[in-house]
Amino acid sequence: MRINILNRMVMALVIGALSLAGVSVAADGQRDRQDEQKNDHDEKQQQRKDDQQHERAQKKSAQDEKQQQHRAEQKQHQQEQKQDSQQQERARQQQQQERVERQSEQNLKQQRIEQQKTQDQLQREKQRQRLSQQQQQKLISQQQQRVVQYRQHLEQQESLARQNAELLRQQKRVAQYRFQEQYLDRVRQQQIQLRDNRFDYDRDPYFYTAPTYRYNRGGTYYQTNEYGAKTLRQAVNYGYEEGFRAGNADRDDRWRSNYKDSYAYRDANYGYSGYYVNRSDYNYYFREGFRRGYEDGYNTQSRYGRVANDGNPSILDIILSQILNLQAIRG
Repeated sequence: MRINILNRMVMALVIGALSLAGVSVAADGQRDRQDEQKNDHDEKQQQRKDDQQHERAQKKSAQDEKQQQHRAEQKQHQQEQKQDSQQQERARQQQQQERVERQSEQNLKQQRIEQQKTQDQLQREKQRQRLSQQQQQKLISQQQQRVVQYRQHLEQQESLARQNAELLRQQKRVAQYRFQEQYLDRVRQQQIQLRDNRFDYDRDPYFYTAPTYRYNRGGTYYQTNEYGAKTLRQAVNYGYEEGFRAGNADRDDRWRSNYKDSYAYRDANYGYSGYYVNRSDYNYYFREGFRRGYEDGYNTQSRYGRVANDGNPSILDIILSQILNLQAIRG
């Protein structure tokens, strides 16, 4: 009896222990399932977070790319606008230049028209101021007398030139002697042309054109027309050229500066044909040019003139105007 009771008690203990063990196992299993579910839930949440971050990253990348593309389009648009603006500016400048050129052509054309009108007016005035037949004959008579006197003067100058050449040889002034010989050659060529010239007084406009200028020499005023004025300008120009060469020659000979010592200065006839102005007037203005040319040539300076690329000297226009001081005669 007691044994049965003990057995039942033992069985009850065993069963209780087994029950407890089962409950414990079941509890552990429940906890494991809960842990697994939690882990799954955490993984899913993490996955969702990762997916969301990835999605946000993709969206941001897309936005960045879109912004870059937008900026590139804006930059391209700005460049196109700049190019259009530059093209428009070039077109505007070209149009402006064309307008300026057209205006310049119109102005030039107008100037030519005005110049032609002025020339026509001067020509008409000259025709109205044409000298009378009596005045023309007086000028022709004076001219013929000047030519005869000038030819006689040239013949007399030959002996003076020989005397001066001999003096230069004695002084051993080689360069000045060479210059004088060249000067005399030019004067002799001039004599030949004068001797062979067949002058037509009736057709030369000098003899029927009224005076248009006046000039002062030695306190006295003289009148001449444009042909006489041209001859006076030639006198100054030739004088400067010959004076420049004479100054160079004296410098090369290491001779003292003295323009009056030169035969060309005393002669002062080179370039004079005997026509249009008195020889005394031509000689005076030739010497005025000679003195200035000699100073420039002797001192190797360009105070009164300049030397061209071909080596020929010429007086400055402003100096020429100051020497002649031609004044237009107002009608």
